[in-house]
Amino acid sequence: MEWTMTANAPGQVCLMQGNEAIVRGAVEAGINFAASYPGSPSSQVLGMLGKIAGERNFYAEWSTNEVCALEACVGASLAGARALCIVKQNGLLCTADSLHCGAQHGVKGGLVIVTSDDPSAHSSTNEFDSRWQAMSAGIPLLEPTTMQETKDIVPYAFQLSERTGQMVIVRLTTRVCHGRGIVRLGELPEKPHPIQKVREWDRLVCVSYLHTPMLERLEALRSEFESCEYNHYAGPENAEKLIVAGGTGRLYAQEAMARLGVEDKAGLLTLGTLWPLPEDYILRYLKAAREVLILEEVDPFLEEHLEALAGKHQLHIAFRGRDDGALPKIGELDPDNVPAAIAAFTGTAVPEKKTASTLPLPEREMTFCAGCPHRATFHILKRVLRQEKNPGVVIGAIGCYIMSGQFAGQYAFQACNCMGSGINLAEALGQLTRYGLDQKVVTVCGDSTFFHTIMPGVVNAVYHKANMLLLVLDNSATAMTGFQPHPGTGITAMGAPAEPMNIQRILEAMGCKVEVADPFDVQETERTVKRLLQEDGMNVLIMRQPCATLTAKKQKKPVRVWVDQDVCLGEGCGCDKYCSRVWGCPGNTWDFKNGKAQIDPVTCVGCGVCAKFCPSGAIHVEGGEEA
Repeated sequence: MEWTMTANAPGQVCLMQGNEAIVRGAVEAGINFAASYPGSPSSQVLGMLGKIAGERNFYAEWSTNEVCALEACVGASLAGARALCIVKQNGLLCTADSLHCGAQHGVKGGLVIVTSDDPSAHSSTNEFDSRWQAMSAGIPLLEPTTMQETKDIVPYAFQLSERTGQMVIVRLTTRVCHGRGIVRLGELPEKPHPIQKVREWDRLVCVSYLHTPMLERLEALRSEFESCEYNHYAGPENAEKLIVAGGTGRLYAQEAMARLGVEDKAGLLTLGTLWPLPEDYILRYLKAAREVLILEEVDPFLEEHLEALAGKHQLHIAFRGRDDGALPKIGELDPDNVPAAIAAFTGTAVPEKKTASTLPLPEREMTFCAGCPHRATFHILKRVLRQEKNPGVVIGAIGCYIMSGQFAGQYAFQACNCMGSGINLAEALGQLTRYGLDQKVVTVCGDSTFFHTIMPGVVNAVYHKANMLLLVLDNSATAMTGFQPHPGTGITAMGAPAEPMNIQRILEAMGCKVEVADPFDVQETERTVKRLLQEDGMNVLIMRQPCATLTAKKQKKPVRVWVDQDVCLGEGCGCDKYCSRVWGCPGNTWDFKNGKAQIDPVTCVGCGVCAKFCPSGAIHVEGGEEA
C-alpha cells in the first residue's frame, strides 16, 4: 500500500481504506508536518505517514500525548507549514485548552485536525461526539462519507485553513476509518508546501481581544459553505418529507431508500460541512418540508441545530431522529435501524429480513491476548489483596489492561475514569488512609500511558506523600493500538533510532521508591507486591515483561506447550475451574469431553507462563530460542 501513498499516478483507481485515504490526501496536499498519539480507529494514519515521511520529505512523529501533538502542529503553522494532527475523540478532548486558544489566535500555515469518533465504542470507553468541540471552539468541521471524499477533503481542508487563517477539523467515524472504497488518485506535488521564515511581527497569541476576529472567520466560513461541493441533495423538488444525513448516514440512507423504493417520496440532503452550518442552503429545502428525519452519529447535533434554525424562521416542521426516539439514542447507525426509521417515516413496510441462521451468536467477553503478562500481574495482585485484612482498592486506567475490570483480570478494578486519571484517583484515596480508610490503594498504568499523562500525577502523589502503590505495566509497546513506538522504545515514527527514556530513572528522579519485577516470576513478584503494600508513602513497582505477541515474533525456533494427560488430574484438582475461569488464557482451554486441560495450538503463543501457574505441574514447555 506504500506504493499507492507515494505514486504520482493521477487518475489511477485504487481500493483504499479510509485511513489510507487520509494519508493519500495529506501527501497530495504537500504536508510538511504530522503528529499524533495512537488511538483507534485512526491509529494507522500516522504509522503510514511515518513510513513515507523520508521519501516525501516531511516530518512525522508519535507525540507523547495529544496536547503535545496539537501544540507542535501550531508551532509548525507559525512557519507557514502545512501540519496534520491526528487524534481520536478522547484525544480531542485532551487538547481542549490548546484547541480553544488556537481557535482564537488562528493559524498561519494550514492546520488540519483529523478526529476519529467511535460510535458504539468498538475500541473506546465511550462514544463522545467531536462535533460539539468544533462548535464550542468556533472551528470549522468537515465530515466526509465516501473514501473518495475522505481523500479529497484533506487538501480542501488545508486550503480552507490557509484562506481563513483558522484550523479545520475533519471528523471521521469508525466505519469510514476502517471501511474500504474506490479512490481515484490526484496528482502529487513535486515537493512539500513551501516553509516560510517566522517574521518579527508574526503573531499567534491568544488574548481576549482576538475573540472578535475568530467570530469573523467563522462567519466567512459560513458563507463559503453555502456553495461547498461536499453538500448534496437528491430527490423530488419541494419535498415535504426530507431526510438529512451526516457522515455514514448518507450511505445508509441511499441504500435503505433504494431498497424500500421511496426515492420519489422523500428528499435526501447530505451535509459534509457540519460546522458552521450553511443555513441558507439548508433553508432552501427546509422551507418546503413538513417532516424531517435526521440520520447522524451519535448525539442529536444536527437535530437540535436544525430545530433551532426552523424555529428562528417560524417553520412548522416535525423533526425525527435521535432525540425523539426515531433512532436509538446511543450506538451506531446500521443496516437495521436506518431502514426501520425510514420505513416508519415514509409509511412503508420494511422488507422481511433474511438471516443465514436462527441460532443466536455466542456472547464473548473481551480478554487479554494469549500470553499477555497483564494476566499474570492481575492474578498476582488479586491473590495478594485477598490476604489483606480489608479488601484493597485497585484503580484502573486506559490501555490493554482496561480489561482487568472484567473477567480477564478477575474484576480487579473498582474505578477507571480516563487516560492518566488513575494516579490522581488513587492519590486521593492514599491520603485518606491517614483519616480512617483502612485499605491498601493500588493503581496501574502502561509504559506508553506513563509518558502520555501519568508523570504530573506522580509528582503530585510523591510531593504530598500519598500512601499507595503504582504498578507500571511495562510491556515495551503501545500494544493496544498496534505497537506504535513511544519515548521508552528507542525508535521514532519515521523508523530512526532514539535514546530510550528510562522509566525507572525518571521515577527515581521524581523521588519515588522504585523496584522492578517480572510478573512471570510468580512467587518472587507476589512477595514483592505484598511487601510494598505494607510500606508507607508512594511506592512504584515496574512489572517488566514484553508483550507476548512481540516476543513470539522474535522466536527463532517454535515453542511447544503441551499438557501431560497422565499427570493432569482434571476435575480432581479443580483444574477445570482454574484453567478456564481463573487463568483464562485463550491458548489454555478445557476439554469438557475428557475432563482434562488442553492447549490450543492456534492461539497459544508459547509464552509458557501457564506452566508456572498449573497446580498439578501437568503443563510442559519445550523449545524456543530468540532470533
